[in-house]
Order: sequence, then structure tokens, then C-alpha cells
Amino acid sequence: MRERIGRTLIAATALATALVMSGCSGPQAAAPKVAGDDGSGSGKPQDDAAIKQSWVSCMHTQGQTQVLIDKEGNIAMPATGAGSTPAGGYEAAARLCDGKNPGIHQVQEKSNRKFVDMARAFVACGRKNGYPDMPDPDPKDGILVFTDQSFDPAKWDAIQPACGKLPMPGYRIGQ
Repeated sequence: MRERIGRTLIAATALATALVMSGCSGPQAAAPKVAGDDGSGSGKPQDDAAIKQSWVSCMHTQGQTQVLIDKEGNIAMPATGAGSTPAGGYEAAARLCDGKNPGIHQVQEKSNRKFVDMARAFVACGRKNGYPDMPDPDPKDGILVFTDQSFDPAKWDAIQPACGKLPMPGYRIGQ
């Protein structure tokens, strides 16, 4: 009887060991894709330029061809005039492309900090050189927002010789 119990225990232990070993060495499920993952399985994130290019290409596919990558590698859209908005469907296209390029939010956040700093330098220059009531840049994205009454084209033109060498911040008039 003892011999039979001993063989049963040995067989059960061997079976449990085989099950544990096969469970650990079986095919592994792929890890979920995370923001910026280049999809190669290398664990290396995509670089910011690749993420930006993918997002801009998506926007072009959605008909938003005014969205470009400038010579510094930043995503840019030509300034809109007073009371105008980006081309129709921009918000929907941006939401779609954001979803297809999950790393774009981290890239934009880094870029926005840079744009805020650049805009602050431009505003400081403008105030020093003849536009003392120039508005502060938006702390989230560095955009200057002028009302129709606060934008003075003569002052704007007057500061360009001194401040034109600095990166020009984005701006909106009349919103």
C-alpha cells in the first residue's frame, strides 16, 4: 500500500512539474503596444521625429494638408486670420490621428514647453522694443492671443527689426 501511495505521489509530482514547466515555457502573448513603441518588438521607442511625421501624414490623409513640419522639425499650421478657424474637420481629424499615434501627446507636451519658452522670449523682446502691452503667451501652448482691440499692426511691425531674429510664436487675433 505504501509503495502504491509513493508511486502515486511521485506521478502526481511529476505531472504537476510538467504542467508548471509547460505553462512557463509556452508561447507568450505579445505585450501591449504603448505610446511611442516602434512596433518592432525591440523595446526601443520611436523617436519624436517619426511620431510627428506619422501624425502629419495622417492629417494629410484626412484632408488637413495645411499641417506641416517646419524646418526646425516642429508641427506647424499657418496662422489663421481674425475670426477664422482651421480648415473644416480639423478637430475630428486631430482626434482620429491622435488615436492612431499614441506617442504624439508626449511629443506635443515637450514641444509646448519649448514653444512657451520661445514665446516668452519674443514677448519680452516686443515689450522692450515698443509693444509694452503685448499679451503673455498661453502657458499651455505658447500661443499669443490678441483681441481685435489689443492687436496693433503698427507696433507689431515696429518690433520686427529687433525681435524678428527670434522664433515667431503662434498667434490668434480676434478670438
